[in-house]
Amino acid sequence: MATQYYEGIGRRKESTARVRLMSGSGKFVVNERPAEEYFPRLGDLESILAPLQTASENRDLMDISVLVKGGGVTGQTEAVQLGVARALVKMNPDLKPAMRKGGFLTRDARIKERKKPGLKRARKAPTYTKR
Repeated sequence: MATQYYEGIGRRKESTARVRLMSGSGKFVVNERPAEEYFPRLGDLESILAPLQTASENRDLMDISVLVKGGGVTGQTEAVQLGVARALVKMNPDLKPAMRKGGFLTRDARIKERKKPGLKRARKAPTYTKR
């Protein structure tokens, strides 16, 4: 029998995270690996779980399952954070003002600018030479 879960999709830069929250024993799994192993950088796990702290939900009674693709470590971290916040709001719509105040529901739309023809990068022009 499948258990009831709440899903939230988070995106940042090139990363996309599908987060599923369900009642359970407090397991946190990212891409079939423990979260502590997947996000070993200091502070990443705390920032991901910040929406849970704001919601003051009992973290030990929630299982979190994440499938994250693309991008780098920072983009994936912020994508998972947005996914967790969106899943919490789906679970309990009364949390929306608190999540909005904490800045957890705002999608950071900054992405890498495309390279233009004749330039080295998006805006870096080749060095001008007089002769």
